[in-house]
Amino acid sequence: MSCRRFLVSGRVQGVWFRASTRAQAVSLGLTGQALNLSDGRVEVIACGDDTALDALAAWLWQGPELAEVTDVVSETIAHRRFDGFGTG
Repeated sequence: MSCRRFLVSGRVQGVWFRASTRAQAVSLGLTGQALNLSDGRVEVIACGDDTALDALAAWLWQGPELAEVTDVVSETIAHRRFDGFGTG
């Protein structure tokens, strides 16, 4: 089990990005959270199988229909325990 932190830039707030990320993560069997940052980015912390994390990473570049993603920065972080996947 691995955990990754993603910082997603672009038009990613106010376009259902966190809720869509939650739905995608849950469908992949991941736990974690998606939070809006004060600088306009979204921070996603996700934990689970590496294959599922890779799939989420690829999806983050697309996001929901109204999003315009310009960058996704990813780093592996120490394992954290989450109950499900939160958005706030």
